[in-house]
Amino acid sequence: MRQMSLAEIKQAVEALSPGDLAELAQFIRQRENLTWDRQIDADFAEQGRLRPVLEEVRENIRSKGKIVFPFR
Repeated sequence: MRQMSLAEIKQAVEALSPGDLAELAQFIRQRENLTWDRQIDADFAEQGRLRPVLEEVRENIRSKGKIVFPFR
């Protein structure tokens, strides 16, 4: 199967019925949500780039019983 160019995809989208367009929009949202979920999981994983932030928040909750935001 030949890969379509972006211009061809846009043209095909313009030709969709309202129902098919809604279905396509839902499909794209689901893909974006899955991508976002995977990124969040990776960021907060054991070696993730945001893991230190998570550990700091957890420590604040343990020691102070609340979340402390440093940017007030």
